[in-house]
Amino acid sequence: MRTRVRGWRMRRNTLRRRSDVVEAWTVLFVAVLLIVGAPVLGAATGWWAHGQAQAVAAEQRAERHRVRAEVVGRTPDTLASVQAGGQHSYRATVSWSTPDGADRSTTTRVPTGTRHGDTVDVWLDSRGESVPPPTARSAVWQHSVTIGVCTTVGAALTVLLAHCAVRKVALRHRMAEWDRDWALTEPQWTRRRA
Repeated sequence: MRTRVRGWRMRRNTLRRRSDVVEAWTVLFVAVLLIVGAPVLGAATGWWAHGQAQAVAAEQRAERHRVRAEVVGRTPDTLASVQAGGQHSYRATVSWSTPDGADRSTTTRVPTGTRHGDTVDVWLDSRGESVPPPTARSAVWQHSVTIGVCTTVGAALTVLLAHCAVRKVALRHRMAEWDRDWALTEPQWTRRRA
């Protein structure tokens, strides 16, 4: 029959070694880091990433504008490719009129199935070049949550690896202490001389 005594490493007894005390305090410290430290670090990193991503999205919204353009042709030798959101698209030439009445054209990605003469939304930067649309709010949140979760998992794995290293060192010290004590005790039990 096997009996477990809880907290024996913290109590005073003759079998307790210094390495037992170090290991007991390490287990307590690791538990606090896993339960409190890793999630708090993940939340703080996620919040920081959210602020950074919001700043980038705001900057993109400030420097990009959307225009309605008409598809006037298809760029030769282009195959449909997959865009964000799983939509297939291809490159096509589009044209639009600026507020001052000048006609402009550029090559941009349009959804598959768009035909000559259809109207599409095109995002332009300050130089009038075709650019992707600004980052959506959902993408900002997705980025923030991903960064926070990855940080939490990474911190937890780091703590667990450090705990394994401490346990290995504590076990080595414990065995050395037991060997020293047994070298002193064995001659008394076996009546052999050391």
